[in-house]
Amino acid sequence: MRFAYNEKHYTVAELAVLWDLSEDTIRRLFRHEPGVLVLSRARSSKRRYTTLRIPESVALRVHQKLSVVNQ
Repeated sequence: MRFAYNEKHYTVAELAVLWDLSEDTIRRLFRHEPGVLVLSRARSSKRRYTTLRIPESVALRVHQKLSVVNQ
């Protein structure tokens, strides 16, 4: 699967507002989704900081998957 580098990439906060969900829920939905950019950096403290950038095509795919009505 190929993604255009110049397509819109959403932050977790942007999708949380658009989808009316918490940022934690958005992180859980997209953390292991193919195509999501995951940027991690270790700090001198114990906590690891991770930034997600979610391409528009991935957001659309997940939204469609979640919108499927059971028949």
